[in-house]
This record gives sequence, C-alpha cells and structure tokens, in this order.
Amino acid sequence: MASFAYRGRNGDGDIVQGVMEGATAGAVADLIVGSGVTPIEIKPAATAARAEAGAATGFQLLRQKVEHIDVLLFSRQIHTLLRAGVPIMRALAGLQESSANPAMKDVLQDVRESLDSGRELSLSLARHPKVFSPFYLSMVRVGEMTGRLEEVFIRLFDHLAFERFMKDQVKSALRYPSFVVAAMAIAIVIVNIFVIPAFAKVFKGFGAELPLMTRILIGFSDFMLNWWHVLLLGAIVGIFGFKAWLKTTNGRYTWDRLKLRIPIAGKIIRKATLARFAASFALASRSGVPIIQALTNVAETVDNAYIADKVERMRDGVERGESILRTSITAGVFTPVVLQMIAVGEESGALDDMMKEVADMYQSEVEYELKTLAQQIEPILILALGIMVLILALGIFLPLWDLGKVTMKR
Repeated sequence: MASFAYRGRNGDGDIVQGVMEGATAGAVADLIVGSGVTPIEIKPAATAARAEAGAATGFQLLRQKVEHIDVLLFSRQIHTLLRAGVPIMRALAGLQESSANPAMKDVLQDVRESLDSGRELSLSLARHPKVFSPFYLSMVRVGEMTGRLEEVFIRLFDHLAFERFMKDQVKSALRYPSFVVAAMAIAIVIVNIFVIPAFAKVFKGFGAELPLMTRILIGFSDFMLNWWHVLLLGAIVGIFGFKAWLKTTNGRYTWDRLKLRIPIAGKIIRKATLARFAASFALASRSGVPIIQALTNVAETVDNAYIADKVERMRDGVERGESILRTSITAGVFTPVVLQMIAVGEESGALDDMMKEVADMYQSEVEYELKTLAQQIEPILILALGIMVLILALGIFLPLWDLGKVTMKR
C-alpha cells in the first residue's frame, strides 16, 4: 500500500495533518472522515507516486479538473431530481450520463460506487475534497441527518450561484482597467527601447546641453536597455517569491489583511467577503447547523485568512458563552447598521433571516460598487496617462524647441 500525506480540519475547526497508508487516496479519505476529520488535501507522500499511471484511483480523480459550474449544475439538478422523488442512485446515474465534463463523470461514477458499497452520500462526496468544499460536505451531512437533503441542495445552489456572480462581476469590472494598464506598460517599454534612443542620437549630434527631463528620460532608457535581463530576472524571482510567500500562513494572513486597505478595491473586497460570510452563516443556520459548527464551516468559505481569523475568534467567544452581537463587535469588521441587524435577529430568534438580509445588503452594495468601479478608476487612469504624456512631451519636445530656436538664430 502507498503512503498518503493528508491535511484536514477536525470537529473543532483546527487544522490537522499527517501520513496514512492506504490502497488509494479515496480509501484514505474514508479513514480520515471516519476519524472525524474533514479532508482538505490528500496527496502521495512519495514524489514517485505522483508519476504513476494506471486505473482511475481516488487520487487520480482528485487531480482531474472539475469546474465551479459543474458543482453548481450538479447541486441544482440533484435538487430537482430528489424533489421529483427519483432515487439517489438513479439520479446520480442520470447526472453522470448527461454531464458534459469527463472529469465530473468520473467523480459521479466514484460517488455511485461508494454509495453502492454502503457509504453515506456525504462520505462518498468527501472522497473528492478538491471538488466539494468542507462547507459543502457539512451541509450535505446536515441534510442527511435532518432528512432535508433536497432543500440543502437548492440552498447550496443559491450559495454557489452567488459566489459565481461575485467573481464574474469582479472580472468584468477589472477588464477595462487591466487593459489600459497593460497598454500603458507596453507603451512605456516601446518608448524606452525604440523612441528615446533614436531621439538621443539626434540630440547627441547637435552637441547642445539637454534639459534635465530629457537627460532623465535618456538615462532611464539606457538603464532599461543595459539591465533589462536583470530587471526581467528580478521580476520573475519577485513573482515566484511572492507566490511562495502567499502559501505560508503568515504571508496569506498579511496579504489578505492588506488587500482590505487597497484604495477603491479594498472596500469591495471587504463587502464581498462579508456578504459571503453572512450568506454562508444564514444557509448553515437555516439548515439546522449549530452556531459553533456553523461559524467553523463559514470560516472556511470566506476565502480571506484575515476575516476567517475574525470569524474563528467569534466562534471562540460563543463557546465561552458570549453573544453573537458581542463577538461581532469585538471582531471589528461589521458596520453599525449590520451590528444593529444582528442584535435584532438575536433578540427575536430570527438570526438566520437577519444574516440573509445582511448578505443581501452587502450584495447590493457590491453590485453598485462594481458597476461604478470603472468610473472610480477612470480618473486615476486619465491622470496617469496625462502624467506620462507630460513627461514625454517635456523630455522630447522641449529640446526640439530649443534646437529650433538655435537654428533660427543662426
């Protein structure tokens, strides 16, 4: 049997990791889940095992690419089939046959085989932690315990659709600014490599003293031409170093905290993250998940280590007997309006409804911010373009003007 390194979360929400032997990663996942740990990542402990080819094992299935839209459609379709009274095995067979993604077909085939061997649906889905998140698995487990599986799936569909909408809106809003910034960068490179050196030869031929701005431009151009390989190497090392730093716990936490302070984009990221938190908490609460477990699960869905740490501290406060309102105030990430809504929800016993209202409010604010994002960035881009054009004009046309005046005097 092969050795597999695994990483997961226990019932208290703490990260656990270790090495376990098993025939496949799927078998290891079963053992991990049976011990009360939700797997996050499973991979061969030996590097050579990664290169092995063969029959479709559980680990090979984990490595295949299943898109977010596949899980979204699966949640919607399985809800429809279960509501219509279709048995789970027959429903999965139909979804497997109709799936357009071969990777999703393989996942559903493995889930069917796992169910056929007597496992529960949540355990069968847990064999694929790269496809189904810990929050997703927790909600399915709650649906099994409460007998409201079809209701859980439609709520998961709404949750995944909301996340997809947010990501699409961000990509759409950043498309134009990214294009402008890229065009500016290309223009600067072309000007420094081709335009300024040509003008430098002309200026040198006249032997006249050049203005300060022109000397700065020529010096910067010479620096880029002479040291471009060092600059390129430095950029590559910087990118890979930054990515490696982000993989560390401290690096991810620091970057996620700094992201919230970025002008314009920071407030959008904060509101989108809190909208995801509120929507996830409302979904878990409505499905009957205990508050402490709900906060543990929600901390894994917010996709921001800084906010996740705040949520985990809220959970610790609730465990000590503090109210949701008090822990929310201590977290320091909610606005007074949201805190007031949480207070009303906690007093009335309708916290899940109020958290849904909070999610809807943040979602509306994010939609508005994203729609006006281009308008907010446009003045900054225009200012940057204006400064770049001004520098080029001062550096190139001023000496030409001076040379023209000298020629006329002669």
